[in-house]
Amino acid sequence: MKILNNKDGQMTVELAVLIPVVVVVALIAINLMEFIDACAAFDVLSSDTVISQAVSPSQGVDTGALCAQLEGDIASGLQREGSCSVSVRCEDQGLAEGSLTNCLLPHYVKYICTLKFKPWPRNLNLPIVSYGAPLELSHEKSIVVDMFKSGVVI
Repeated sequence: MKILNNKDGQMTVELAVLIPVVVVVALIAINLMEFIDACAAFDVLSSDTVISQAVSPSQGVDTGALCAQLEGDIASGLQREGSCSVSVRCEDQGLAEGSLTNCLLPHYVKYICTLKFKPWPRNLNLPIVSYGAPLELSHEKSIVVDMFKSGVVI
């Protein structure tokens, strides 16, 4: 009768079942914290970079070159080359409507900065559970500025 009530090794079995689940939950939490940290740093850095460089661009610099320069500056400031990539595109919002004096009207440009985060590891197969992360998570920040009036941010 004592053999039927023997519970030796039950904790080992419970631990063997629980550890893979804990590992997967920990990986999800770590990737989520890294993504949130990258998004917070990206929001501040992209706003500061666009406001400081795009509001009053150098003479003779076209928007394509300015976007490439902004991408490089944001990526180097973020310092996450392995897990994050940055892209910047701009949309010309045109002149404000309503008057014949176009030289006095604001000229709005919308800069769309995108952060793409690649979680690690991509796939993990454990005996009880499997973990598959998305290819990448993206976060977008838009800033509208008046291109030729320094300090005007919409």
